[in-house]
Amino acid sequence: MQYYPQLIIDALKQVRYPGNGKNLVENDMLEDDIRIEGNKITFSLIFDKQNDPFMKSVVKAAEQAILTFVDEAADIKGNIAVKYRKPIPVAPEKPLSQVKHVVAVSSGKGGVGKSTVSANLAVALAQKGYRVGLLDADVHGPSIPKMFAIEDARPLLNEVDGKDLIVPIEKYGVKVLSIGFFVDPDSPVIWRGGMASNAVKQLINEGDWGNLDYFLIDLPPGTSDIHLTIVQTLQLSGAVVVTTPQAVALADARKGINMFRNDKIDVPVWGIVENMAWFTPAELPNNRYYIFGKDGGKNLADELGAPLLGQVPLVQSIREGGDEGMPIALQEGHPAADAFMQIAENIISRDTL
Repeated sequence: MQYYPQLIIDALKQVRYPGNGKNLVENDMLEDDIRIEGNKITFSLIFDKQNDPFMKSVVKAAEQAILTFVDEAADIKGNIAVKYRKPIPVAPEKPLSQVKHVVAVSSGKGGVGKSTVSANLAVALAQKGYRVGLLDADVHGPSIPKMFAIEDARPLLNEVDGKDLIVPIEKYGVKVLSIGFFVDPDSPVIWRGGMASNAVKQLINEGDWGNLDYFLIDLPPGTSDIHLTIVQTLQLSGAVVVTTPQAVALADARKGINMFRNDKIDVPVWGIVENMAWFTPAELPNNRYYIFGKDGGKNLADELGAPLLGQVPLVQSIREGGDEGMPIALQEGHPAADAFMQIAENIISRDTL
């Protein structure tokens, strides 16, 4: 008897795979490698995984089908090879995939109030009804826990889809994570750049952030490994640069803006916040004293074509609020709170959520 491939195919249509009830041909389990040499028949069957519980029984059923529907004298025993499908690579889930806007809050130098702006902006956005997360990425000088009066907090773990995730501490409507929760507050964090960057990545990737409208990242001052890690790990929606009006701060702020605008980084600069824009004594609320210079941040914004998101006055209550863990943005009607609310509104106006 002369054999030909269609005979083999028709015979294997009589064998059903127990996993779904489809025949081997319909189930796309027959490899296109049928060979016939006299009465010797060889071909391959493809299974999805190596530990398929039906593998042996299916191979035996295929052998019997050849003997029954092709020729009982066919040489088929032991001639059916087994192959496995290559698993389709699953793209890793994008970090913060449930977050609408990831915003870096940056400053060219320390001491300009970047963390104060981050904390109050986060609170202002939450006060307006948005879902907000705040990551303190300033590994060597974490100050956000102090500003929210949660220094003694110790985040718990929550199992999500088989993974243990760090549950952020929530206060004033803001979800907060900081390296400050995991280190001795009285001891310096002496880590090389790689260790610090990995710690930040862990807080991003292993934080149980959930659905957020805004995720603010309080970056360390200057430009460092952590900045590059953030840019490489996340798709930033934009950056907010904080400066004071004085020339030294403006020079460093200019460098920070140019970093974000670099072709290799290409992060939109959402705007500049001029902090400590003027001093207003509590007893003279209508007076303004330009201790650090006048309109330095405004002029820089005009020079670089970046929006001026707002000017925040230098008032004692901002410092007191930070020290006491009560961000000034909580004090409705306070001039400084109004300034942060205006900054929040300017950021919100960039997009209708």
